[in-house]
Amino acid sequence: MDILELLAASRDGLALREVSRHLRAPKSSLLPLLRALTARGYLAQGRALEYRLGPGALDLGAAAPAHRELVEVARPAVVDLMRRTGETVFLGTLCSDRASIVYVDKVESDHVIRYAGGVGDRRPLHATSSGKVILAFLSPDEREQVLQSLSLARHTERTVTSLPALRASLEEIRRAGVCVTTDELVPGASGIAAPVFDRYGRVAGACAIGGPTDRVGPRIRALATEVVATARTLSARLGHRRPDGKEGGARTAP
Repeated sequence: MDILELLAASRDGLALREVSRHLRAPKSSLLPLLRALTARGYLAQGRALEYRLGPGALDLGAAAPAHRELVEVARPAVVDLMRRTGETVFLGTLCSDRASIVYVDKVESDHVIRYAGGVGDRRPLHATSSGKVILAFLSPDEREQVLQSLSLARHTERTVTSLPALRASLEEIRRAGVCVTTDELVPGASGIAAPVFDRYGRVAGACAIGGPTDRVGPRIRALATEVVATARTLSARLGHRRPDGKEGGARTAP
């Protein structure tokens, strides 16, 4: 935190020796921390090797006021969802780069083998259940703007890498009200996500679970029902009312 606060106050960034001088800490102790923060995207290095805040830290800062309400109202429900499903639960929102989602909260599974990810971690929109469900429920104009700027990088053999295929997938997600991904970002990992809406009917984020494919796969229908129910609860707590007049999120296909 001392490193982040120091660099947040420095417009031009600081070299290792300057960070060491300001914090009165040896360079040998600071360097591993700086490298770890840089690898996670919380710091970035300039051409002169100076350190400054990176996109990860900026995303956390930008998300704080906009998504504080979501995290606060969601916590009890996502803890309960983890207990009911046994899988890691994530809350994700659209990143400022509009190419990825950022996790703003998580409740980790108690299983020894589980899906790992931290608050502040970013994942590509087109290869994750959270990213695709947010994309699917953006307004048509905003969705098209994002799609036109996406780099559809391949992560596994099952990653969607063409716009026509992605558009078809998003249409199906809109009809179903839930997104299931299997081995699209990491082999052996699956995700299930549903949209969370704010009081104005805009997609505020995604509620998702992630876990090993061999454990999630046989329970997809039951797990999807749990995820959708939790997302509707969160939407209702944010003041959203469905088109049928009920509180909650998107309707799901039978």
